[in-house]
Amino acid sequence: MSRPLLVVDGDSLAHRAYHALPKTMRRAEGKPSNALVGLSNFLMRLWQAEEPRAVVVGWDTLTVPTYRHKLFEGYQGGREFDDELLEQLDLLPELVRSFGFAAAKGDGYEADDFLAAAVRHEEERGGTSVVVTSDRDSFQLASERTTILQPTRGVSELARVGPAEVRERYGVDPAQVPDFIALRGDPSDKIPGARGVGPKTAANLLVQYGSLEAMLEDGRFEAQAEELRLYRRMATLDASAPLPPLDDQTPNWTGASSFVRQLGMNAQADRIAALAA
Repeated sequence: MSRPLLVVDGDSLAHRAYHALPKTMRRAEGKPSNALVGLSNFLMRLWQAEEPRAVVVGWDTLTVPTYRHKLFEGYQGGREFDDELLEQLDLLPELVRSFGFAAAKGDGYEADDFLAAAVRHEEERGGTSVVVTSDRDSFQLASERTTILQPTRGVSELARVGPAEVRERYGVDPAQVPDFIALRGDPSDKIPGARGVGPKTAANLLVQYGSLEAMLEDGRFEAQAEELRLYRRMATLDASAPLPPLDDQTPNWTGASSFVRQLGMNAQADRIAALAA
């Protein structure tokens, strides 16, 4: 049980790779390859650095609205993806499986939900997890058994975030992060938050009351009470998301190399094949 489960936010890392690596990187027929190269490099490096028992990569649903979109019409409003990124996102779960790793994706769920489900699965079996994501919503998963690895520069540098680091950055405990987001808001997801409340005020209120619900019961934010409860629900990761089997894995470097070569990425295929040797 000493080897952790490696839990990866696929969309988060794919976006970072796409914007960090040159868009001139091409595979067969001139199609883009920077997100494919970036994510495959990252998976190889993470396997070697963390020596996990298994890897699961979570993916967003892009074609079907999630329950968060249904709850709040403005959720993630205005987000647009480049066509060249979308084309690679369609291939990335299959790339993950070619490595012998698990890919988690399902209608109505976001990658973050699969991260939460995987962490709960591993904690219930008495194991530990390493969660790789740039999304700070996932700070709510930090615990003595779960560490967050947060990319800080492209996908080349990682910061390790545990409960102490969450408290240092936000001034709240990991379990209070959904309440913190509900109060402060989240510009990236277009969650407005409480009117006139910034991060420092949100943290101070949570230190004073312990929870958003306690504030509302005390009469705070009476005019926004139901809105704030809605924002908290949206910020809370859904650990009931359906997972693929998470048995111990051995990387299939040969299979991944073959898959990448079929895409016309010969140099990347050679790099992966070197690990098989």
